[in-house]
Amino acid sequence: MELEFSRMALVYAHLIACCAAIGLILMSDIAMVKQLISGDPHERMDPKHLQELQNTVALALAALWATGAGIIALDTSVKGLEYFANPKLQAKITVVALLTLNGILLHHRVLPLMKKAGTLLNMSFSQRSFAVFAGSVSAVSWFYAALLGVGRPLNWKFPLTDILAAYPVLIAGGFAALMLMVAWAQYRTSGESRSFEGTRFVGAH
Repeated sequence: MELEFSRMALVYAHLIACCAAIGLILMSDIAMVKQLISGDPHERMDPKHLQELQNTVALALAALWATGAGIIALDTSVKGLEYFANPKLQAKITVVALLTLNGILLHHRVLPLMKKAGTLLNMSFSQRSFAVFAGSVSAVSWFYAALLGVGRPLNWKFPLTDILAAYPVLIAGGFAALMLMVAWAQYRTSGESRSFEGTRFVGAH
């Protein structure tokens, strides 16, 4: 009974950490999409907000690893080492490991770029592509990890390759959609700029 309550407490903390990170990332992504829709390259993201977001998500990721390790340790003590042969568990560990590596890249590469540029529209193509790809990996990974966390019917039912099949597809789809949105925002901004210049030229004559 004590073991069951300990596991329940760990699962609850695990869930809270995951939900907190997903909520923050979702709000940040919505804010970025709104900024792209506005198409104003002078509308910069708040550097303080970006830093707070990064710190909170990093804490949530640390909590996810700590509570996840605790859950695995408890389950292994009951089921033995064959517990690690579950493809769903392997998939979740893989996704969270990739999420962690991507988080390091976001912290050391993407965040400084975003602070300097203020918006994706002010970045070079290579910088923008890297930032969008890292952001797509982050968003998809958090949601995919959450799905695997609640996907009990997946236990022992499908091979690892089948469980992870949609993962790269979703990342590619998210990357393509956001890059198209950035291109549209740039095209609209340049069109408005040409229209403004033309109006000013006519007015001057």
